[in-house]
Amino acid sequence: MLRALHIRDFVIVEQADIAFDTGFTVFSGETGAGKSILIDALALALGGRGEASLIRQDVPRADISAVFDAPEAAAGWLAEQALEGPELILRRVIDAQGRSKAWINGVPATLGQLRDLGALLVDIHGQHAHQSLLQAASQRELLDTHGGHADQARALLQAWTDWRQAQAALDAARSDAAGQTVLLERLAADVAWLDDLAPEPGEWPDLCARQSRLAHAQALLAGAGQAVEALDGESGSAAQALHAAIQSLQSLARHDPALEEHLQSLESARILCAETVSGLNAYADRLEPDPAALEQADARMGRMFEAARRFHVEPETLAEHHEALRTQLRQAEAGQDLEALEQACRRAESDYMAQARALGAARRATAVQLAGQVTAAMQTLSMDGGVFDITLADCKPSAHGLETVEFLVAGHAGVPPRPLSRVASGGELARISLALSVIASQAARVPTLIFDEVDAGIGGAVAEVVGRLLRELGARHQVLCVTHLPQVAACAARHFQVSKTTRAGHTLSAIQPLDAQSRTEEIARMLGGLKMTDATRTHAREMLASGQTG
Repeated sequence: MLRALHIRDFVIVEQADIAFDTGFTVFSGETGAGKSILIDALALALGGRGEASLIRQDVPRADISAVFDAPEAAAGWLAEQALEGPELILRRVIDAQGRSKAWINGVPATLGQLRDLGALLVDIHGQHAHQSLLQAASQRELLDTHGGHADQARALLQAWTDWRQAQAALDAARSDAAGQTVLLERLAADVAWLDDLAPEPGEWPDLCARQSRLAHAQALLAGAGQAVEALDGESGSAAQALHAAIQSLQSLARHDPALEEHLQSLESARILCAETVSGLNAYADRLEPDPAALEQADARMGRMFEAARRFHVEPETLAEHHEALRTQLRQAEAGQDLEALEQACRRAESDYMAQARALGAARRATAVQLAGQVTAAMQTLSMDGGVFDITLADCKPSAHGLETVEFLVAGHAGVPPRPLSRVASGGELARISLALSVIASQAARVPTLIFDEVDAGIGGAVAEVVGRLLRELGARHQVLCVTHLPQVAACAARHFQVSKTTRAGHTLSAIQPLDAQSRTEEIARMLGGLKMTDATRTHAREMLASGQTG
């Protein structure tokens, strides 16, 4: 659940530190005081869209932190991200240039991570949610979310994509058979040419070194012989000079031990000289002029140069190019295999149809259940005799299945249900939306539910029913609600007032928790406007008493 929200310099909020508790909490205040700004700030901490316009005027940045208790449902996600509970701190900072930074428990995080975690913590029902109910896509999404079909719907979308791609490959092969044949012949000829050459990875540098060695074999032999003569010849060689120097120092080292170090250096040089002579002699034995081998190396280099020019690549990349052409050839051969493409297309279609039928069956079962629950809720929301129905009509295969989803409603008894977009008034639509929100939230796994003025368009006795519905929901979830209805506010366990003031020409918003007396005053204000009377205060106290016990 949400434990605290800390807001700094967000829109018209200079600073707010709000502590939350379990159950049902409401926020109320005059129009324009900034009630919904609290929801916007929390949405930002949960990965919502941020921009420079959200920063309070004349300050460099906005800073928002939300503190949650980690629910069990988030344990797997936290483990995957190497994060730990039991407390979660989500922080978001936006600067004047619109740049955004985010952290989870002090660890830098992406907005995607905030959104993924936020989906496990909070469910926000916006004040305009009822308007989206008029859209077919929103109706289908709500049905799938309520029924737990979201993963099936995403899998079906992928199956549809796979089927479309398989069909496109088959269509391309059928329509461009001649072009594919030409491509196949060219690739086959190129691969055969390189198969004959058989370039090996790393062959080119080795070939260049071998050719250079064979081409200069005589000079290499002569140079090695000259070096051996200089190191160990019969007259004036390095070995003789080292031997003479060692003998001189050996006779003198008895008188001054300091010479022993130099004597050891000379001995090391003598040994190294002898090893070098041995190595050069072995090198000369192995290196013999080989005109045939040189001719083969020259010919191989010539063919590789020819191949490099033919395929417009460097000689050292011929092996990689050869493998790339082989891959293209295999793909082209597969593209010409109409039977294989047809089989792949049939498999993709079969997979899609199986998933679509399974999703359709699940949707139909959920539609019956959800329609019954909403119909029952309508009877308590001053829509006696009203009926809510969900029809699933067969349609051509699409990315979303084999059926369309449409919400139908009859506002009162004696009339057949008709599409929601054509018959529901604004007030009816708001009530149906609220019923759907409450019913869907009852099955939600997220611990915190937020309703941002979803009670717009209703009042009177209906508003009281709505308040009780939200209070009942608060027994299972933490419920936060921005409201303008005193009947709803009276049903809450806790009440915050949002007010605005002007300071130095700037409008600022403040949030204060209300005690029993100030809460009575706020309910009276919501009932009677700016003019307070004893009658409105008495009514407010009665409404609070009823809201807590009724």
